[in-house]
Amino acid sequence: MTLAAGIDVGTGAVKAAIFRVEDGREDWLSKCTLRIRQRDPMQLAREAFDRVLEDAGLEEAEIDYIATTGEGEAIPFHTGHFYSMTSHARGARYLDPEARAALDCGALHGRAIITDEKGKVLNYKMTSQCASGSGQFLENIARYLGIAQDEIGQLSMQADDPEEVSSICAVLAETDVINMVSRGISAPNILKGIHLSMASRLARLLKSIKVRDEVIMMTGGLARDEGLCQALREQLAKMKGMEARVTNHPDSIYAGAIGAALWGAFRHDKLAASGQLLKAS
Repeated sequence: MTLAAGIDVGTGAVKAAIFRVEDGREDWLSKCTLRIRQRDPMQLAREAFDRVLEDAGLEEAEIDYIATTGEGEAIPFHTGHFYSMTSHARGARYLDPEARAALDCGALHGRAIITDEKGKVLNYKMTSQCASGSGQFLENIARYLGIAQDEIGQLSMQADDPEEVSSICAVLAETDVINMVSRGISAPNILKGIHLSMASRLARLLKSIKVRDEVIMMTGGLARDEGLCQALREQLAKMKGMEARVTNHPDSIYAGAIGAALWGAFRHDKLAASGQLLKAS
């Protein structure tokens, strides 16, 4: 039996998870998400790890491997680090075993990943960091419109005449939205237009890495935005040769932490088998 923890330090939140892996069975024991909100991510990583330990009824010394991903390489108590694309790909496969592609939509970027049946990355591509298709951009717009973030998706799906935001610059796109409000365009139509614009760029990313008929698992914080997921389905349906199916999961935000933990357990077992066992300190 191997106990492994995964800690994903993102731009907007720190996520942690603990898994028990034994005889091919992967049991998810605990999970925790902490929003960063101008706090020290390294301190939050420690807090998140302590919380998942407590929730699982475990001591730190019992964890065989502590894997980090995202911006977590500097965490002092980690055993090993995995690239985000590797972790999200593996986490996507855990959440949906049929998934052969992952679309990681976070606070600052979108990243399309295509994988094999084991969750190994075959190809990937990401948006530029300044693009308006990001979680931070949506959060800013929601604040300007005076709505809660968890209302964005449902409001977007109520649109009857969406107006797309064409600018790829977040600053200019926000100016577009201000102009839309002054013209009396409703919040649902503004949000659906933003979602369609974001989805168009994400769809092109998927096409660029040759996703065609795979199941695509949405991961990251925006995966819970049903309005964005629906807009992506609509945009993909317009693209010739695209038969891909977009799916998400209530725990999609944990994909990076899940993948890190499972890859950590795999690495631990390989080290044990080769006599090079490392123990997290």
